[in-house]
Amino acid sequence: MHILLCYGHLLSINIKIFLLLFLITGNIIIYLQIVMDNGLVKVTLSNPGGMVTGVQYNGIENLLEFQNEEENRGYWDLNWGRPEQLHARNYDRIVGTNFTVIVEDSDQVELSFTRTWDSSPEGNHVPLNIDKRYILLRGCPGFYSYGIYGHLEGWPDFNLAETRTVFKLSKDKFHYMAISDTRQRIMPMPEDRATGQPLAYPEAILLTNPINFDLTGEVDDKYQYSCHNKDNGVHGWICSDPLVGFWMITPSNEFRTGGPLRQDLTSHVGPTTLAMFVSEHYSGENVELKFREGEPWKKVFGPVLIYLNSIPGEVDRYDMDPYTILWEDAKEQLNIEVQSWPYSFPTSEDYPYSYQRGTASGRLLVQDRYISEFNISGNAAYVGLASPGEVGSWQSEGKAYQFWTRADAKGYFCIRNIRPGDYNLFAWVPGFVGEYKFDDQLAIKPGSDIRLGFLVYEPPRDGPTLWEIGIPDRSAAEFYVPDPDPNFINKLYVNHPDRFRQYGLWERYADLYPDGDLVYMVGVDDYKNDWFFSQVTRRISDKTYQATTWQIIFELTNINYRGTYKLRLALASAAMAELQVRFNDSTADPSHFTTGLIGTDNTIARHGIHGLSWFYNIDVPGYLLVDGANIIFLTQSRSLSPFQGVMYDYIRFEGVSDD
Repeated sequence: MHILLCYGHLLSINIKIFLLLFLITGNIIIYLQIVMDNGLVKVTLSNPGGMVTGVQYNGIENLLEFQNEEENRGYWDLNWGRPEQLHARNYDRIVGTNFTVIVEDSDQVELSFTRTWDSSPEGNHVPLNIDKRYILLRGCPGFYSYGIYGHLEGWPDFNLAETRTVFKLSKDKFHYMAISDTRQRIMPMPEDRATGQPLAYPEAILLTNPINFDLTGEVDDKYQYSCHNKDNGVHGWICSDPLVGFWMITPSNEFRTGGPLRQDLTSHVGPTTLAMFVSEHYSGENVELKFREGEPWKKVFGPVLIYLNSIPGEVDRYDMDPYTILWEDAKEQLNIEVQSWPYSFPTSEDYPYSYQRGTASGRLLVQDRYISEFNISGNAAYVGLASPGEVGSWQSEGKAYQFWTRADAKGYFCIRNIRPGDYNLFAWVPGFVGEYKFDDQLAIKPGSDIRLGFLVYEPPRDGPTLWEIGIPDRSAAEFYVPDPDPNFINKLYVNHPDRFRQYGLWERYADLYPDGDLVYMVGVDDYKNDWFFSQVTRRISDKTYQATTWQIIFELTNINYRGTYKLRLALASAAMAELQVRFNDSTADPSHFTTGLIGTDNTIARHGIHGLSWFYNIDVPGYLLVDGANIIFLTQSRSLSPFQGVMYDYIRFEGVSDD
């Protein structure tokens, strides 16, 4: 039940749009601003640029930072490059060139701001047609926005590295930020970053002279507030006087890249709030959208809801503190939006309604004869539809749409509201290595109800488990995460489940292992306390770093010297790394196995505990092993920076098959 602004008493007020501040040139009237107003919220946009220059609500004339230029308050933007530019990026704040009223009646206003690609030599924009839409509904304290991007057949090739919508809020009003139930706090001011001490990369600043003295000595870094797609439904800011919340609500992940465990930015000091649609964060160049050979493409990003709430009357009459009241209401609104998805009100033909979508359902079971003679339910499995591709290809896929769900305790799943198209079904089960892929493509048509029945996943397995380290869950969170250097902390993450989000943890490795690298004794050590969460480089001078070699020591008897053992190696992250594996010979050249150079996810620096997943099945000939103590040497050989390294997900050593 909403305890905030009631919608019902305003249903009689019509939605209005106004064209303001016009200039007359000859017989031509040029309207510079457009205002949408439903009696609860008033949204001002530039014409024809489609920049949100003002949001008026609850007596506040403008929730956005009015000291910024008008194009730097609420906007869509992107980063792109031409194929030949390699790592070069062109920043493009999307300014419309044409304005159209799509819908205007007593229930709804929908506005369109379009920009058509200019193919002339003077044109320097990304080769996309872009349509930014804004929707205001009767009785809704907020407004919706979505974008339609299109690349026509034969147009130039390019790479799309990032696109998003951004809101810069009034820094004098919004000081409290909320990302989740356990990630909320009073934030520094933007001036604090300007006066602070820069750290290892531009995003990280040590606050040395903050306006709020209580924040002195803390680190501010926007990546400390990143979030998984699956959890990134609502985040935003709260103004304390008057009590007003500004929230970004994203009710669906279908248009985001990389699946449910993909991480990205949310809100951060500015005060800024974002809806990220495409980015390289935590995945690197693997997730860039690369368009080649003039391929046609179209995608709808959103709609997202910019939701506003406030507390009527005296705060003392409520049982909760005001920040919690506003946060809980925002979460409730998220649930309403999720239940309403897909929306019935967007008018673009590129946005299919519920009756134009399909459903796929089934039950996932796991077959592993070394664990059970019976099939095991795929408890809490992640099951999703994504573009056809190889196992794991969905991690770096972003051109099309993805649809994911979690199976129940018995492995039953149902994926609803799937856009028409051809898909592969992918799944993985926490606690089991590898990934399932359904053999056939699924053709989703309007109204489809595909019932797949029982699906059986057989995880990679050759022989019995002789020993294992970690939990196969695509994360390094179960390993030892050290306390941060007390000179570089964020108080929010002290004694917090997300303690890995502290700055500078990569430096703690050398503190904990000053005289040599990690050695792990199977059967003696505990990975929760004795396996450092990330294999990083070791700094030996200000600008020089050294490769590290970890050892796993284990006892083995009754060796089958003619047989083949198996090492299952699952990585949760890789950043410009090469992991070399050697058995009982630390100098073997070449190494018995190498991943080669892998990963650009930069997770170590960005406090993410995982990036893209990597999985390797390594044959271990019996003649490489000895009766008694054996050693596996794990060398991360690349060492040009402190941020090169890997995070382990799970390691398992299997005996020879008994078949």
